[in-house]
Amino acid sequence: MTFVSSRRIDFPMVDLAGIVYYPRFWDLAHRFYEESWEYTCGIHYNEVLENHRLGFPLVHSEANFHYPLSYGDTATCKLTIKRIGNTSITWDFEISNQDEILCWTSVQTTVCTSMDDITKKVSVPEWMRKGLSKIQE
Repeated sequence: MTFVSSRRIDFPMVDLAGIVYYPRFWDLAHRFYEESWEYTCGIHYNEVLENHRLGFPLVHSEANFHYPLSYGDTATCKLTIKRIGNTSITWDFEISNQDEILCWTSVQTTVCTSMDDITKKVSVPEWMRKGLSKIQE
């Protein structure tokens, strides 16, 4: 199954050409990523960070720009998980516009860490693995 969500492209996200400034795609992707936790694990991402003391810093990212997103467009993200490893998760993002034209794709890997020592990798907990598997390919 796939997590799907949409949001409008607002003025602060675009450059002088009126299209999404390229670094904003990672911000947009992260917003969809955070939202996906409620769908998969039934909790807000802040609870993962604060209550469970787990973080998922990005350690690898690949992206392709296919078509510009413009001010006022509606961006729809399809988010799946390619792999859940012992300590890492690989996410697959597809962002399209309201006309279903593919605009941006990205494969990103995050590592599960302790918020008390962000440099320490920890295993992805079983309850989380079970929830995240809802959107695993």
